[in-house]
Amino acid sequence: MDVKNAFLHGELDREIYMNQPMGSLSPDHWEYVCKLRKALYGLKQAPRAWYGKIVEFLTHSGYLMTSIDSSLFIKAKKRKLAIVLVYVDDLIITEIVRKKFSKLRRISQFGFK
Repeated sequence: MDVKNAFLHGELDREIYMNQPMGSLSPDHWEYVCKLRKALYGLKQAPRAWYGKIVEFLTHSGYLMTSIDSSLFIKAKKRKLAIVLVYVDDLIITEIVRKKFSKLRRISQFGFK
């Protein structure tokens, strides 16, 4: 799943200012700067801010970050296992239900390894 405008969701952890974009605000006051409220594409902090936001969302949703890979999250509940892998602004989401898992195990008995 591609997260649209992912880097724009990130919260900044410190104040960042930028020059006014051309044609905006006040041409009479070119020395004015803009304070960013959220991350922008092209900002060095944007990927890290997005990652912080998605980690916060997943952990609040009951997922646990694995110790093997900080972009792999797992949620186990009764007979279901949900797995989310985060790669830049893409999420790979899968769910294993106990019944289906048993079928997969039976298939592996027929020589698939």
